[in-house]
Amino acid sequence: MSLSAIGTHARPRTADTRLSERLRKGVVPYLFLLPCFVLFAIFRIYPLINGLYMSFTDARLGATEADFVGLANYAHLADDARFQISLVNTFVYTFVSLLPILGLPLVLAVILDRGIPLRGFLRSAFFFPFTLSVVTVGITWLWLLDPVIGPFNYTLKQLGLPARPWLGDPSTAMGAIIATSVWWVTGYYLVLYLAALQDIPNHLYEAAAIDGAGAWRRFWAITLPLMRPIILLVVVLHIIGSFQLFGQVYVLTQGGPANATRTVVQTLYETGFKDLFDFGAASAMSWVLFAIILVVSLVQFRLLRGSAEG
Repeated sequence: MSLSAIGTHARPRTADTRLSERLRKGVVPYLFLLPCFVLFAIFRIYPLINGLYMSFTDARLGATEADFVGLANYAHLADDARFQISLVNTFVYTFVSLLPILGLPLVLAVILDRGIPLRGFLRSAFFFPFTLSVVTVGITWLWLLDPVIGPFNYTLKQLGLPARPWLGDPSTAMGAIIATSVWWVTGYYLVLYLAALQDIPNHLYEAAAIDGAGAWRRFWAITLPLMRPIILLVVVLHIIGSFQLFGQVYVLTQGGPANATRTVVQTLYETGFKDLFDFGAASAMSWVLFAIILVVSLVQFRLLRGSAEG
């Protein structure tokens, strides 16, 4: 039988056949994604909704029933001195650490982008701390900041300066936490900055150099404006991560001395799972924290949209 004959006797595609194919193409991908959706709903959506409900109850560990108390848990936070201190400390950490975490990786990225010797090795060396767990980072800095055998105090003694109890002094404890975080995350933001720098066309720098613009002028007129989206991304990532700060503080100071480094997440953890086992109050704290992070994220999206439109 010839090919023309086969084509002549082929069954034409009806409207029902085309509809069935479209349905199959539309449904099949979601069937593959269904297990992921189910797991996401069980481990993400349900805890989120259940936590919101618990924030309106007096749920505690061991209690057979949880009574609905309305906004009492949220109202109690306004009088909770420990929560207020932790909220202030979290804001202080967030905004004091913003400049070094924003600026140091940018300076290093600009230097490495110039093709200096050992560029690949230095990039890996700066990124290496970010591969460590928060416990490893905390234990490392516990040794570095040790008032007796720590290298920092040893150096001060060699210079004839008095040793400092870095983690035991309320005036320096938060600074030590910030230094630990800067050392930990600098490599991650450095990689982001380097990727953005490599996307800037070289002809812009060449044209500016022909017009007589120096290195500093090229940085302010070309590099910074074109890197605005990635800088804003780093800002929001840092702020979100700062409001979730827990590991460094818990390993290094456990919130001390005198609550000088206590954070919101630590207070939430102790309220719900260590001291009080008050799940209702802990849930209210988590939703206040969620609201703060949500507002920051929305502001960031607005800034990014404005940057893209500009």
